[in-house]
Amino acid sequence: MRDIKSAAVAAATGLGCGIVLAFSAFAGGDKIAFPEDYAKGTLYSTLDRHDNKQYRELWATPAAVEAARKGEPAPSGTVLTLVQYKAQLDAAGAPAKDAQGRFMKGDLVAYTVMEKRAGWGTEYPDELRNGEWEYQAFGPDKKVNEKANLKGCFECHKPHAGQDFVISLASLKGTAPGEAAKPQPGPGIVSIADFKFGPETVVVAPNTQITWFNADSSPHQVTITGAKGFRTPVVLKGKTTQLTLADAGIYDYICGLHPAMKGKIEVK
Repeated sequence: MRDIKSAAVAAATGLGCGIVLAFSAFAGGDKIAFPEDYAKGTLYSTLDRHDNKQYRELWATPAAVEAARKGEPAPSGTVLTLVQYKAQLDAAGAPAKDAQGRFMKGDLVAYTVMEKRAGWGTEYPDELRNGEWEYQAFGPDKKVNEKANLKGCFECHKPHAGQDFVISLASLKGTAPGEAAKPQPGPGIVSIADFKFGPETVVVAPNTQITWFNADSSPHQVTITGAKGFRTPVVLKGKTTQLTLADAGIYDYICGLHPAMKGKIEVK
């Protein structure tokens, strides 16, 4: 059994986030066997990832779906499986789309699994533990990816303790809230589309409300970096989140779920 301290620290990953490679994975993931019957469960969400040109499927064990739709926590034995595929590309190297405008899946890339069992997680410090969840990553051959940074999965899901650490809980429930009206373009309005913030830099006066509208199928989270770090709630497709900054300055931010997405706020 490898010690948790041997896990390399890397960017946030996990179900709904992706896989970041590091030098080693820690022992907890060894508890999880590849879920051979995952496709006998419920396909509860699909995602187009514009940032890395992937098509993704999220599968859940039936009991987890039943519990979520009753407003109950995921039961012991819950397995959530993220299946990652390369998107098919057109002649220009862009993802090809079907009649509904969605990516078409190509070659299988990897599997990421989160599993919950009664009594799991007790070996982790409070600042890292995700309740009773463990994580594991598998290659397309269904073998454990020994280079996967599982610690990143814990770090990515940790801020979502209020929803049992499941970032895609709204989709699992099948009751994602209805879409909000898209704000009209203007000062302080930022759209999130194709895994990009637009505009990348927003300029506002102090105490001006900034609004982000998520047009992506994937959830996002505005995360101010640096000494004045702050996270907004997770923003689902068609929803908005707001933030007001009183002090003049330059604030860099990322998506807390997809750290490669970057933006900047100038308050002056």
